[in-house]
Amino acid sequence: MTKIRNVVLVHGAFADGSGWEPVANILKQDGYTVSVVQHPETSYAEDQKYTKAAIDAMGGPVVLVGHSYGGSVITEAGNHPNVAALVYIAAFALDEGESCASIEQDLPQASKAFQPDSNGNWWIEQEHFAADFAADIPAEKAWFMAVSQVPISTDAFTHKVTNPAWKNKPTWYMVATEDRSINPDQERMMAKRAKAKTVEVKSSHVAYMSHPKEAAKLIEEAATSAAAMRAAG
Repeated sequence: MTKIRNVVLVHGAFADGSGWEPVANILKQDGYTVSVVQHPETSYAEDQKYTKAAIDAMGGPVVLVGHSYGGSVITEAGNHPNVAALVYIAAFALDEGESCASIEQDLPQASKAFQPDSNGNWWIEQEHFAADFAADIPAEKAWFMAVSQVPISTDAFTHKVTNPAWKNKPTWYMVATEDRSINPDQERMMAKRAKAKTVEVKSSHVAYMSHPKEAAKLIEEAATSAAAMRAAG
């Protein structure tokens, strides 16, 4: 059986790729080649471009992983022929015609700290960032995330998915049960309809940072299972 050893990690809104470092370190130690996409959140099309470039650069089958808004990104980018499996970490596994905004409106998240500015971007109010986004990581790390946050464009947040890759790619999902940025019941709904192998962790929105071992384990499980499926298929 040919093993899948490439993993592409896609960050979510208000964050950059540096939060993936603990997961990336575990994957590296376990023999995986990791790429962390630093997409700008300026538009959905731009974020797709950066992600597809990272997949191309791997030159072989990959497990594509998305956190939060990164789930919206991998839902379309996952149609790339080299993507063997999808892993959603507290992420938007959107269906056709849905956007991150529509999921949040259908069953609102606990946080009320998301605010637009006059430039077409959205931010999390700094004084609420730790409690609403990253309550279970060290306070100094949450503070730095708040002051270095990457705003998400309205275009990226409201873009409607047209061709969800989870309909034809094997999928895994990690639900963050204490999530205040995406309603955990919405996470469960999205995981169920994607027929995802699902695990739950008692975590804030940044489950990949507060539970890196569990996140890496799920990614590695996806890599092993997807390789077996390819060999059988």
